[in-house]
Amino acid sequence: MTSRADLIQQVADLFRETGRVHHQAFIATDGDDPEWPLWYAEYLQDRFGRLLNRAFTKSELVNFLVMADKEQSARAPGADWPTFYATLLLEHFA
Repeated sequence: MTSRADLIQQVADLFRETGRVHHQAFIATDGDDPEWPLWYAEYLQDRFGRLLNRAFTKSELVNFLVMADKEQSARAPGADWPTFYATLLLEHFA
């Protein structure tokens, strides 16, 4: 059985991977993409579904990503964003 800490780490690692892939996809703009939640949601939808054994809609993930970005800026601006987002994701969906 996977512990909560292990699951947070797995989700955080998936966020890190997504960040790297996104940056590569937008290398011409140095990773700048004002619509990044849409891209992330598309990339993460099936991966999160498999990892968490739950179906996600793209809309759910877009809304979550926008909320997580705002929450981190307000509550923990210097925090490791993948870990912060992973913790929030599991609070909301697991």
